Amino acid sequence: MTEQMEKKEQCLARFREIFGDGGDIRAYFAPGRVNLIGEHTDYNGGHVFPCALTIGTYAVVRKREDKELHFFSENFKELGVILSDLEDLHAYDAAAWTNYPKGVMWAFLQKGYVFSQGFDFYLYGNIPNGSGLSSSASVEVVTGVMLRDMFGFDVDNVAIAQIGQFSENQYNGVNCGIMDQFSIAMGKENAAIYLDTATLQYTYAPITLEGYKIVIACSNKKRGLGDSKYNERRSECEKALAILQEHKDIRTLGDLTAEEYDALEQFLPDEILKKRARHAVYENVRTKDAVAALAAGDLARFGQLMNASHGSLRDDYEVTGIELDTLVENAWKVDGVIGSRMTGAGFGGCTVSIVREDAVDEMIRRVGSAYEQVVGYQADFYVVSVGGGASRI
Repeated sequence: MTEQMEKKEQCLARFREIFGDGGDIRAYFAPGRVNLIGEHTDYNGGHVFPCALTIGTYAVVRKREDKELHFFSENFKELGVILSDLEDLHAYDAAAWTNYPKGVMWAFLQKGYVFSQGFDFYLYGNIPNGSGLSSSASVEVVTGVMLRDMFGFDVDNVAIAQIGQFSENQYNGVNCGIMDQFSIAMGKENAAIYLDTATLQYTYAPITLEGYKIVIACSNKKRGLGDSKYNERRSECEKALAILQEHKDIRTLGDLTAEEYDALEQFLPDEILKKRARHAVYENVRTKDAVAALAAGDLARFGQLMNASHGSLRDDYEVTGIELDTLVENAWKVDGVIGSRMTGAGFGGCTVSIVREDAVDEMIRRVGSAYEQVVGYQADFYVVSVGGGASRI
């Protein structure tokens, strides 16, 4: 039995313990994601290069005869069963994690999809919470896949990703781009998604890492995107774009080449806007170069571009901090690490590294030790595989 099937059976058993047996009980899975390169480009009209993981979110759901919503999460079991109602889908703090599935239900209703039955809804995730591997987007997408299946809605996975983004923007108040939901909904085993966030055109790029592993380091510094500087960075990029649009006909910062940006930078009035826009433009260029390097089998070049990405996120975008910098800069010192960078929104969360197989244990030992010395608590490490997208299981 595969690990996913084992987890499914465990979740079904727990659902029956909590909510009782009987009825049409269905199970769903949505992965987490890691972005290999292309950070803070997704709301700037640039390219991203994420892949889905084999860890993710499991949902077990049964329709109710009434409009009540009964939520239980194995990850927050101390909260017990949280009650809500389809007539009362507004967000509030005491609703805790349920604001994510409720937000997607609200978004479906906003988009004109009609359903009038509530659910018993069980959730288990093996994505580290607050890690930057998109546990919230995974919950959103698994809810969307569940609603489509339960009610026969005519929506494809791209639309489910867009509805998930809409709910996060409009319901949960985080001005995120499309990358997280898209990569989770559209993931493909052993491939990353090369996505143009301006047009949603995408191609799958095989991830062939012969002799290498993807290692995630979780800083264990918790952060909430809504109360971080995420929205502030987005606003700074929007200001820079508006000024540059007075001098060149562009829709997004992602439309600019590095040379075009260098010629236009003089029109930005202060150093902060210059740094933010420079990162958005140059990171997009790096992402294109990295995908080409991977296609050519040049892993060393791919790793160099990952390292440059982190430097830009640290110096120009200023979203790393002592935790992520300590993880990355110590990984760079280990022979066999060909690339390491922060991944996700920053301000805590995770790093992603490509590490030669025979150096993985040494990397984890050395980086873990240095991190605990500097930061005062431990990081967690995960050797991950690239998995498929969201589906009923």
